[in-house]
Amino acid sequence: MLRVLWLFAALDAVLLLDTGMLFPRESSSRELKELNGLWAFRADRSPNRNQGFESAWYKSRLAETGPVIDMPVPASYNDITQDPTLRDFIGWVWYEREVTVPTRWITDDGLRVVLRVGSAHYYSVVWVNGVKVTEHEGGHLPFEAEIGTLLRKDPTMPCRITIAVNNTLDLHTLPPGTIQYMTDRTRYPAGFFVQNTNFDFFNYAGIHRPVLLYTTPKAYVDDITVVTDFLDDTGLVRYSVSVKGTTSATMKVTLIDKGGHCIVSSNQASGVLKVPNVNLWWPYLMHENPGYLYLLEVRLKASDASSTSEDVYTLPVGIRTVNVSSTQFFINNKPFYFHGVNKHEDADIRGKGLDWPLIVKDFNLMKWLGANSFRTSHYPYAEEILQMCDRHGIVVIDESPGVGIKDIRSFGNASLTHHLAVMDELVRRDKNHPSVVMWSVANEPAAEMPPAENYFKTLIKHTKALDPTRPVTYITDSNFSRDKGAPFVDVICVNSYFSWYHDPGHVEVIPLQLNTQFEDWYGKYKKPIIQSEYGADVVPGLHNDPPVMFTEEYQKVVLQQYHGVFDQKRKKYVIGELIWNFADFMTTQGITRVVGNKKGIFTRQRQPKAAAFILKERYWRLANETGTLPLWTKYPCPL
Repeated sequence: MLRVLWLFAALDAVLLLDTGMLFPRESSSRELKELNGLWAFRADRSPNRNQGFESAWYKSRLAETGPVIDMPVPASYNDITQDPTLRDFIGWVWYEREVTVPTRWITDDGLRVVLRVGSAHYYSVVWVNGVKVTEHEGGHLPFEAEIGTLLRKDPTMPCRITIAVNNTLDLHTLPPGTIQYMTDRTRYPAGFFVQNTNFDFFNYAGIHRPVLLYTTPKAYVDDITVVTDFLDDTGLVRYSVSVKGTTSATMKVTLIDKGGHCIVSSNQASGVLKVPNVNLWWPYLMHENPGYLYLLEVRLKASDASSTSEDVYTLPVGIRTVNVSSTQFFINNKPFYFHGVNKHEDADIRGKGLDWPLIVKDFNLMKWLGANSFRTSHYPYAEEILQMCDRHGIVVIDESPGVGIKDIRSFGNASLTHHLAVMDELVRRDKNHPSVVMWSVANEPAAEMPPAENYFKTLIKHTKALDPTRPVTYITDSNFSRDKGAPFVDVICVNSYFSWYHDPGHVEVIPLQLNTQFEDWYGKYKKPIIQSEYGADVVPGLHNDPPVMFTEEYQKVVLQQYHGVFDQKRKKYVIGELIWNFADFMTTQGITRVVGNKKGIFTRQRQPKAAAFILKERYWRLANETGTLPLWTKYPCPL
């Protein structure tokens, strides 16, 4: 009974958000129309970047306002053309596409028609047939608008969708940045400016994830929240369904197993489903049947004086628990050790655009490597990637775009208010993914600054209120004695680059310095520690013996020196190690970066460097030490 009461309390906290953002899924009551492909595109190159608004480009076809080019969606626009000014463009760009909407969607007044954008970086304004329907601040998270009423005003018109996107970053955006105008006319032309940031990846921009139309009945399932637990061999699924468009409806909620069998059902909008002989959701390499997912099917029936409608939505559900002690991280009450990677949504040509071949390749490589986890450095990744993690048992530390918070002005009320709103959106989107086991609210902020204490105290408290079922952290590179936010996190996540940014070339100091780092942090805070970043840059194919920086041999030695200390401390309070980085990625140009960051164990084209084999041997050894794996897992197969 106490366990069920805890589930109720946890669910009530998660339900603080009042609107849903369910991933669009087809069903007997819902249809989808993807709008991916070629869109008309135009960058606003006016001096103030505001000509598009001043001349109301959204009121007519974009091609009538000036020259346009083809632009693929989803994709970053930066690397698509041969124009260097577009690659580095800062300001408003405009996308447009005309869509033929099925006649039935227009004539059926009982249907909602929703326009959804998976993400666009950074600020977006959306019009349909010249009428503004929504705007959204922030990249990496979805937004949508109901447009059925607008389309029905003139059924003869095509559906012309215009999206303006601005990638400008200021002190209060996430991530923050500043615009610097160069006023020395002996050195710079009039109007010359640059975007300054404090993060080490390219500020790719554009519509990065799918755009689509989908339908629901007028009375529809708006949101579903699940919190899971288990007792002995009985699973507990506490659920709550939010409904909109009706005040009177009947509902049937059914939990279905992988074989398609109904396990348990209810006629209530909220409650606890008891699952006999439960199949728990286990991480990859922790169980012979990882990533087990049930389906929670919700059938909503609503009636009015003239008609009856049904809405059907199905949500994958993994039953698992997450807990943290002062020395360990537990999944399903079993100690879990993170041996994984940090990643980026980054690839040749498409930049941060969603790309299924790349996603599947990356999952194949992670499973080949023996990685059981990754962190979404330094922003929320596509929902499609988290769904892959759910299915394959890859554990996720889900990170907000709070990277590069270095200026004291970015700790003010305006920044905090926006950061809280971003966490609202992130938790709303990802709360039901069993693969997500921890929230990370920021990466390497200037946590030693005085305002950081209240900022992170408020931010972490807010995130825990949104979701008390998962631990909360942020990634630090601060000195342990001056970090203002560390007292409030559940897990200490530390980035360090000994023998690279500190004492470059001296790999012999790594064991001493890393041991001191761990002892200092644990001694002060008595919390489990993840080495959330470590590594060294490598130019692929560059060799030297004895090892020197930027060679493959040097990266191998750095990893081996770190691993020796990890093996000592994981027997005490170190609960994970995440290499920086999975693959090389693009950055802004600078004298310390040769066509991007080269700390990947794979190249940007996903070819292994020597260190990948070092890590593969280690990760499979760590996995097999648990003794829970069948023999075949020593020879991993592709997906």
